[in-house]
Amino acid sequence: MIDASTIWVESECVRQVVGVAAGEITPVAGASGVRRRMTSRELAIWRSLLDTTIELRRVLGGELQELSLSPADYQVLLALSEASGRRVRPSELASAIDWERSRLSHHLKRMERRHLIRRENCPTDNRGAEVVLTAEGARIFRRATAPHIRSIKKHFADALTPEQFDALAGVLAALQNHARRERA
Repeated sequence: MIDASTIWVESECVRQVVGVAAGEITPVAGASGVRRRMTSRELAIWRSLLDTTIELRRVLGGELQELSLSPADYQVLLALSEASGRRVRPSELASAIDWERSRLSHHLKRMERRHLIRRENCPTDNRGAEVVLTAEGARIFRRATAPHIRSIKKHFADALTPEQFDALAGVLAALQNHARRERA
């Protein structure tokens, strides 16, 4: 994961960090053919993406806090609500929400104290456990979902035209496809 605080974007700083003049493209041999260094414009757009995402998370997270849920709580509750039987192995949950297992373990302890989840022995594996969404967790999740969806609409969907959604969907698909190819 990239820490947004480590990225410079002021155009002069970017040109110094990247080592190119504004708009200069330098071919670099790579496995996929000719690649080039990022331009200051590309880095500025990248930073804008990070800044916008951080701001959206801050605003949406603040509104979730008003409902007594952290964004992390909501992420766990969402994954559990979508899981078969509203239960999942901790390792699968960590993978689904892209968390380290130790982070998840500590967070689940806090959620367990608030009766949002419980841990049970796995019925098919005596050595394992499952994380289970409680009735209280489901109730709080349902109570938070409609306001959270309204908040997403207000701060995200209402800002974009249908054409911008189509363009964004294309951009996201290209990024996901690229990431898959890089992992393969």
